[in-house]
Amino acid sequence: MREASLKFLEELLGQMSPSGFEADAANRWKAEAESFADEVKRDVHGNTIAVVNPEGKPRVMLAGHIDEIGFMVKYIDEKGFISFAPIGGWDPQIAQGQRVWIKGKNGIVLGVIGKKPIHLMQPEERKKVVEIKQMFIDIGAKNKEEAEKYVSVGDPIVVAHKFERMLGNKAVARGFDDRIGAFVVLEALRLLAEDRPKHAATFAVATVQEEIGLRGAKTSAFGIDPQVGIAVDVTFATDTPGIDKKQIGDIKLGGGPVIARGPNINHKVFDMLVETAKELDIPYQIEGIPRGTGTDANVIQLTRAGVATGLISIPNRYMHTPCEMVDLEDVENAAKLIAGFVRKLTPETDLRPF
Repeated sequence: MREASLKFLEELLGQMSPSGFEADAANRWKAEAESFADEVKRDVHGNTIAVVNPEGKPRVMLAGHIDEIGFMVKYIDEKGFISFAPIGGWDPQIAQGQRVWIKGKNGIVLGVIGKKPIHLMQPEERKKVVEIKQMFIDIGAKNKEEAEKYVSVGDPIVVAHKFERMLGNKAVARGFDDRIGAFVVLEALRLLAEDRPKHAATFAVATVQEEIGLRGAKTSAFGIDPQVGIAVDVTFATDTPGIDKKQIGDIKLGGGPVIARGPNINHKVFDMLVETAKELDIPYQIEGIPRGTGTDANVIQLTRAGVATGLISIPNRYMHTPCEMVDLEDVENAAKLIAGFVRKLTPETDLRPF
């Protein structure tokens, strides 16, 4: 991956971006897009849209959601301890003992998620998973009055982890689900800006609020009215112990971007993606999904009179934890695959599935 793109990715992943509070990450994405896109805009929902060749045909929407899971301040007790609730899907076993950042009224406040120490638990308590409602956040305040100088009910919270490189091409971060998708669609748009498609108009979108119901993709797709839509998200890597490949599929980190196949996916879009991967000598993997996917592809397909939709996923280990892991070569190849696909489209491309 080129150095400038890697630097942008690291900065993007350093932003707080829980669903409904995506401003910091969205603004960094927007600033990057403005360096090469023909047009960059933001809608009333908060989706950020960057365009190359806006007058072209067909209209192609590339969607990667920029929100992440997080928490929200719900209550501050008299001693200054904070009760909190999840934004998106959390495994409560992951939450306990984490350091967190709270975006307070005057900036970021560091806190820790606390619970009763194991030493003080009864034997039967140790066998039970501690629920989030039994945990609290300690910011070191001496009482409620001091805590409220820094945090308020409704403030967003994320775990205090950033992007780090690992062995080989692997990297770990909080929020690869799915700022990596938002990164990929913008990286694909950059490739298209450098070597413009002859026909297609391409709209790369950093969608919001996916983790709480695919909300941003629904509104932005309605506004863009695309003929073709490609969502980019993460999918479960199954190359770690304990995962049943017979049920989930055989997905490897470093095995290439994953092309979804199923009723949520237009057959001709799938075929074109596979053909493009072969033509460009890009390794790829296939994932069968026999229902509507839990991604932005779901709502894009159902927009207006229907959109010819595809889904490209980045293999991801340890999803919805502070330590999500991807292979940066898969990320780079996903952007190349999308750009190659878009260049093949013409106004005459018939994407009716049969």
